Amino acid sequence: MSKAYPSNLTLAQYELLSDLIPEPKPGGRPREAKMWAVLNAIFYVLVEGVRWRSLPSDFPAWQTVYTYFRNWRLDGTWLRIHERLRQWMRVAQERQPSPSEAIIDSQSVKSAAMVSKAVGFDAGKLTKGRKRFLTVDTLGLVLRVLVSAANVGEREGGKQVLKRVKKMAPAVSRLHTIWVDAGFDGEPFMQWVMNVCRWIVQVVLRPEQTKGFVLLKKRWVVERTFGWLMGCRRLVRDYELLPQTSETFIYLAMIRIMVRRLA
Repeated sequence: MSKAYPSNLTLAQYELLSDLIPEPKPGGRPREAKMWAVLNAIFYVLVEGVRWRSLPSDFPAWQTVYTYFRNWRLDGTWLRIHERLRQWMRVAQERQPSPSEAIIDSQSVKSAAMVSKAVGFDAGKLTKGRKRFLTVDTLGLVLRVLVSAANVGEREGGKQVLKRVKKMAPAVSRLHTIWVDAGFDGEPFMQWVMNVCRWIVQVVLRPEQTKGFVLLKKRWVVERTFGWLMGCRRLVRDYELLPQTSETFIYLAMIRIMVRRLA
């Protein structure tokens, strides 16, 4: 058993997740690693930002931990767990499982030196790295994520992430309005959303002649979600060789938040 690291799951939190963990494949070797310890190791990497090879020795072997992380990314297990918890969270807040409104925003983050795939320069933020496009509901819970090169435009990235949200049907059957900032504004983008997704785009503009922090309608929700993600050191900078791995760590951060609240 590992030490009591701050990132560890409590027993109640693990029991909530245990029913969502896939069973071992039939006909193979019996599962030797304890799933509680494997999950704790993965969340340790997420929260503390260490390399897989730098996992403390009281966790299972790093190769075992990484194999579970990678396999569950490839077969969609992490996304299925995220979706189940998101629906439970909405029901716990006395909301319908399907949201009626969503908010989009993007965040540019620097990439690590060894990262070369899907890396670009965001001239607006003067950042070389990657851009995270987030769609969240009005509770701040993530619907879908897209990680791209930082030079991808807001409207193009917005289209790609909304396509992913559209594929969530029937989980988004009630969705009718998408809130965006001025970066996503423009008649072509609005028409595309209306024609392809059948949703209405509402633009929230910053009031003119204002300085400092301004609380913007709906927009503050997605900004708060970005703030939640920054509590994980692995997400402060993009260290992942593949953008798909970056997306998985964002879903993992939300899984950790939701399971703590539900338990």
